[in-house]
Amino acid sequence: MPIRSVNPVTGDVIASYRAADEGEIERALAAAERGAGDWRWRSFDERARPMRDVARLLRASKVDHARAMALEMGKPVAQGEAEVEKCAWVCEHYAEHAEALLKDAPRATDASRCFVAFEPLGVVLAVMPWNFPFWQVFRAAAPALMAGNAMLLKHASNVPASALAIAKLMRDAGFPNGVFQTLLVGAEAVPRLIDDARIAAVTLTGSEAAGASVASAAGRAIKKCVLELGGSDPFIVLEDADVAKAACVATDARLLNSGQSCIAAKRFIVVDAVHDAFMSRFTLEMNARRVGDPLARETAVGPQARRDLRDELHAQVTRSVARGARVVCGGEVPAGPGAFYPATILAAVEPGMSAFDEETFGPVAAVVRARDESHAIALANASRFGLGASIWTADRARGERIARQIEAGCVFVNGLVKSDPRLAFGGIKRSGFGRELDEIGIREFTNIKSIWIA
Repeated sequence: MPIRSVNPVTGDVIASYRAADEGEIERALAAAERGAGDWRWRSFDERARPMRDVARLLRASKVDHARAMALEMGKPVAQGEAEVEKCAWVCEHYAEHAEALLKDAPRATDASRCFVAFEPLGVVLAVMPWNFPFWQVFRAAAPALMAGNAMLLKHASNVPASALAIAKLMRDAGFPNGVFQTLLVGAEAVPRLIDDARIAAVTLTGSEAAGASVASAAGRAIKKCVLELGGSDPFIVLEDADVAKAACVATDARLLNSGQSCIAAKRFIVVDAVHDAFMSRFTLEMNARRVGDPLARETAVGPQARRDLRDELHAQVTRSVARGARVVCGGEVPAGPGAFYPATILAAVEPGMSAFDEETFGPVAAVVRARDESHAIALANASRFGLGASIWTADRARGERIARQIEAGCVFVNGLVKSDPRLAFGGIKRSGFGRELDEIGIREFTNIKSIWIA
């Protein structure tokens, strides 16, 4: 079955690619094993040279890559350029800091010398999603490669052009043969790859279902895996918050990447005292964001990546309204071609509704009224997800206290939740396990080896 790149604005097929056959899969695995065997012994300086070069190439070609993302999955071009810049940043960050992050850690024991070493595992299989087709890959690849591992990329089947472009960037930057490869295969090939003895570990960013499948396969093969899955991030607005600023950032937090982000704010939990003021300003901000052609720089919200995803999003809205939610703005599928959906606010959302219980992967904001702080915390934690959260209050100490009570992998007080190479990133509950980025992320795919010398 071919792997196709489809324009979500028009529905036209941009390009069609033949999926790798068994012979090509075998050659890729063999090359990865050879590449990992050599790369693990390279010095940090040797690993850093191509990593810095790929950062340079990314910046030099960011306009082209942003346009390709816009055509292939609908990302507004300005956001695509920012994504490519962020990829360059993570490459430079680990090129500079990997050696210090992975240096031997001395331990005081009864030995004459004792330390913990961090050594590469081998070939890491990366199963990556379509929503940030460059960032998700480089977020995993930069630390894994700088730790001395090789990587085999199985990208989402609707972004093959991005997958191939990343592989070319890595080759052009000078990474040795086999150290980074893209393998065009469907999801059905993933369990077979995980089971192969040459794959040492697997990292996945994707849906709950994909995470369960990969975790199951990795468990059977007794291999390390890191999972970054869905989210239904709460955005808590307390009575002492700057409501105008909170509403503006809330709009950015919901509409980034046309709403298609795991760490996008999705449930806006607002205490009763400022609920109406927040809703009024939030509605103005959401209505002001332009929905349209992702190639136009003024566009804030492009199409959803596929029509089936748009249709499922609308079904979630419909089910929520049937349970008592109220549409404040948006909420209707626009006429015409493409996978567009308007910026939408649902009011009177409560637990038990799709907009509260499920991940809404698109520009739909669920506003939930809370009685007070304790009720807001309870609502925030009443979710099977636990990826990120945002808290808005004038009292930083109060914000920190509440942040410690929120069940999430990261909490931002008076700020938009984002990933950052300097911060560990990942979730709890159904949002996955393991961490990316920071020193914790670069150590995930290492053998943490204790060495004791008499």
